[in-house]
Amino acid sequence: MATPFVSTDAMSTSAPLRAVKLAPAEVVVERRSDGTALLRSPRALPPFPRRITARLLHWAAVAPDRLFLAQRDVARQWRTLTYAQTLAAVRALAASLLDREPSPERPIAILSGNDIEHALIGLAAMHVGIPYAPISVPYSLLSQDFGKLRAIIEILTPGLVFAADGKAFERAIAAAVPSAVEVAVSVNPPAGRPAILFADLTERQPTAAVDAAHAGVGPETIAKILFTSGSTGQPKGVINTQRMLCANQTMIRAGMPFLAEEAPVVVDWLPWNHTFGGNHNFGLALDNGGSLYIDEGKPLPGAIETTVRNLRDIAPTIYFNVPKGFEMLLPHLKADRLLRARFFSRLKVLFYAGAGLAQHVLDELQDLAVETTGERIIFLSSLGSTETAPAALACTWETRRTGNIGLPLPGVDLKLVRCGEKFEARLKGANITPGYWRAPALTAAAFDEEGFYRIGDALKFADPGDPAQGLLFDGRLAEDFKLATGTWVSVGPLRAEFIAHCAPLVRDVVLAGAERDEVTALVFPDLDACRRSASDLTADAAATAVLAHARVRGAFVRLLDGLAEPARGTSRRIARAILLAEPPSLDRGEMTDKGSINQRAVLAHRAASVEELYADPPPPHVLVARAA
Repeated sequence: MATPFVSTDAMSTSAPLRAVKLAPAEVVVERRSDGTALLRSPRALPPFPRRITARLLHWAAVAPDRLFLAQRDVARQWRTLTYAQTLAAVRALAASLLDREPSPERPIAILSGNDIEHALIGLAAMHVGIPYAPISVPYSLLSQDFGKLRAIIEILTPGLVFAADGKAFERAIAAAVPSAVEVAVSVNPPAGRPAILFADLTERQPTAAVDAAHAGVGPETIAKILFTSGSTGQPKGVINTQRMLCANQTMIRAGMPFLAEEAPVVVDWLPWNHTFGGNHNFGLALDNGGSLYIDEGKPLPGAIETTVRNLRDIAPTIYFNVPKGFEMLLPHLKADRLLRARFFSRLKVLFYAGAGLAQHVLDELQDLAVETTGERIIFLSSLGSTETAPAALACTWETRRTGNIGLPLPGVDLKLVRCGEKFEARLKGANITPGYWRAPALTAAAFDEEGFYRIGDALKFADPGDPAQGLLFDGRLAEDFKLATGTWVSVGPLRAEFIAHCAPLVRDVVLAGAERDEVTALVFPDLDACRRSASDLTADAAATAVLAHARVRGAFVRLLDGLAEPARGTSRRIARAILLAEPPSLDRGEMTDKGSINQRAVLAHRAASVEELYADPPPPHVLVARAA
């Protein structure tokens, strides 16, 4: 029997919450006799368009002069396109693309990152039913062997490859793109390779063929092929249909109805080859008639300053970032009163996804908001994947703790299946992929007997007695392992605890212990933070010298002691650790293009280090907790 629940949770604080129209926390739960729970929203999914560029046509007619896209030029001035200008460029590009007699078997591949030309080619392709695939830039610019790029190009068999700067992508194109494939660039054609300029593609006059092709685009037409980051394996080409993209934007607006009241202003760096930046954020601006300012900054030393400069210029109404981005933005907001005033001036929502947000980061941002405006700004989060377009669950209310990923959006069915002591999440809805590009075996394995997509995450109720309080992430099932005692180790929560406990000395960690007696850790340290502990070393001291420094080792041993107390139980105790001087490798698959860690690849490629963790006696460089 299905039971409705409505949340009564409210966060009490003296400062008022800035007014914003959001969906209530409500859910209908059906429990089966085998322990499975089915969750859905009591609200139906509203109707949605048949094709994503229907919204471009709409806004070009309703608000033709409204700014849609903006990006800084070489002089660091904003160059802009209105909705009317965007539509005109899209139709011209679509005519050029149709001249090349494309087909779903010959998609367009985009090697370069976020820019206006990238956006126009992608929109033009989707407008006339040509699939396109934005590919991770590090596969072209950071990789040394171009292995992942070559594999993706072989899977795609593209008919056209675009790169903004042909010179920058010259080596990647030569290594991975067959000579018969046409190349287009914005500037600097690559040496020894014919290439057409983007400007020439836009000179084509639209024809009736463009309108006819657009009319033939339907919900099941493939819009994009997005490659997963490979955090639990090799990248897979996820089919994204027009139905997925259109339905998901309608789901998002159902969770955040304020988007329909005022056109959003978005300043965003998140890469378009990922579903968060390319589907969620770009699509949100387009679907709601908003303005998207392309931020060429990143949450990295030396790059976050670009984001700060952009936020001094443009006040967003909704701000998206990964937790690391909020963490790196925080000291700039603390130090700059004018930046704070600008940033919070019309901000309705702060939104994070991709990982857990540290509680202190949320608390400090809220303190700054209250100090600057007298109001709190609500923090929202969500759960999804490349296969879910991406939003499937969303937390649309203020909670007392970070990490709540909310409840199913209207139109999404969530099935929680008991898996040992955990609940495996499975999803069904109009936003779910039909499968993987040219990979029928992977597609078949991704769905259960009822057609639910197996997302691979474990979830748990924030309050088992009140499902309307939302759900918490409980780890990736593929990462969990058993100790020799038969006890399961829940890697996701323990990894997050380790990183938070050892902050700021740790960037990431991989846990070992499958079929062993105890859990141990391979630690990727934050070398800058470790250098500050080893202040007597020179600034250019080698990583090995920094990590061997007595103060650094002593700090880690003290931290390790806190995670090795017998009272924690064997599944949550970490007895030994090795500090790794060599960072994770993109080419070996240890690090994904998002910067996240592929646990299995690290354990496989660093098997010798794992053996050292369990050696008796341990080698001198192995850190051993005194409590172990």
